[in-house]
Order: sequence, then structure tokens, then C-alpha cells
Amino acid sequence: MAAKELDTTGVMNRMGYRAEYGKLLEEIAREADAIALRYFRAVELRVERKKDEMARARVAASGLDLEVLGEEMGGNADSPGPGARPRMIIDPIDGTEEFSRGIPTFGTLLGIERGGEIVAAMASAPGLHSRWQAYKGEGAYREGRRLQVSNVEKLKDSMVFSTGTGPSKDSSDQTRIRKYLDAARSSRSIGGFWQHMLVAEGAIEAALDWTSKPWDLAPLILIVTEAGGKSTSLNGNATIYEKSLLSTIEKQIPRCVRND
Repeated sequence: MAAKELDTTGVMNRMGYRAEYGKLLEEIAREADAIALRYFRAVELRVERKKDEMARARVAASGLDLEVLGEEMGGNADSPGPGARPRMIIDPIDGTEEFSRGIPTFGTLLGIERGGEIVAAMASAPGLHSRWQAYKGEGAYREGRRLQVSNVEKLKDSMVFSTGTGPSKDSSDQTRIRKYLDAARSSRSIGGFWQHMLVAEGAIEAALDWTSKPWDLAPLILIVTEAGGKSTSLNGNATIYEKSLLSTIEKQIPRCVRND
């Protein structure tokens, strides 16, 4: 458990990550949900900046030693070096196109990073009436229910999701993604954070983001892995800094899209 581990600077972390960061994440998620629902399916859509300002203010008021990184906030989006301050990484609206079209599969993504590792994570989707969270060594949960990935072991028996094979991808990438989709029993192209939450819940067996930014991925790896799954870049590394993310159950790795 986190309470018995050394943190990334070698200092004993005497409380669990939920105890340390859970209140802050809940406060930001709750207020972000209210802001999003105020504008969802409305004419005025200037939501991102309001959420960014709110999140930064909440972090400052918390007294926690945290920097803040987000798409609208600036900051260094590279993996932090040794000795870097802990930081909160936030995507105020993941799924902006869905949000703008009135589709409820959007959410606020929050991750606390220490030494390049996410130790506390939350994804809140008010349009789906759902909130997922995980803390290193403490499990993953949706609305108080502990999550567990599927036990379907073979890709040919699985349902898988991806961000699709649109024109932003070259022909080689499109071929690899289609092989992954075609190898499964059933597939959908939906993209975004929600597909990875479905893996964590055990509803589907694999989810693929081909090209993403760190703030698009910040909470996803921890939530999936704390639910018993495996979530890595296409290079096989558990990092949010290699632009891609493949989430699966531990025993099932779709080799057709990996960079092996």
C-alpha cells in the first residue's frame, strides 16, 4: 500500500494516495461536472477555460505542493525529470466534439503525477452519470463499486474499441488498426477515455487510442491496471508520453497493433 512505500523522491509517504489527493480530485470533478452540464446542449460552449481556472484555483487553495498541466494551461507536456515537483494533469473536456454535438460521452480527466508516474486518477462523465477513480495500490472504483476487467482471454472472442481509421492516419496505420478490429468477435470505433473505462469495468476486452496527448491519457493507465488490466503505449511502456494507449486484460495483448 502507498502508506508503506517510499515516494519518488525517496521520502516515506505516510498516507495513502486516496487520503492525500482524493478530496481535491472529488472537489474538482464535482464542480467540473456542474460547469459542463450547465453548457451541455446549450448555445454557449466556452467551458474549457472556466474549468481550467477553477481547477488551478482548487489546487492553489488545497495547500498541496502541485503544479498544474493541461491543454489550455501551458506547461511542459514532456515526462518530468528526476526531482520534478508533483503535478496535476487535467483535460477539462475530453471528447470536445462529442460535447459540442450533444453526445454524452465526454468527461473531465484528472491525474496526479509523481516522478513520471500517475498515483491518483479520476475520470468524471456527468452525461453518463458516472465517475471512475483509482489510487496506486488501492484498487479502481466506479461509484463505490470495485472494478475488475473481463476474463475473456482470446481476441477472437472479444469486443474491442478503437479511435477508428479516419483520414488523419496513413495507410499503414489504418491497416494495422483494421487487423486489430477484424481479429475480434465484435468491434466499435468510439475512441476517447470511455473505451478504456469499459475495459476497466469488464464490459469490453480492449481499447485503442492511436494518437493522444498526455492530458488525454492521464488517469487511464492507473484505473485500468488497478482493475487488473494492462494499459501501455504501442511500444509496450506504461506511460502517457508516447502518444498512444492500448488497454487490455492482462492475458490478452493484440500483437497486430504493437510496435514489436
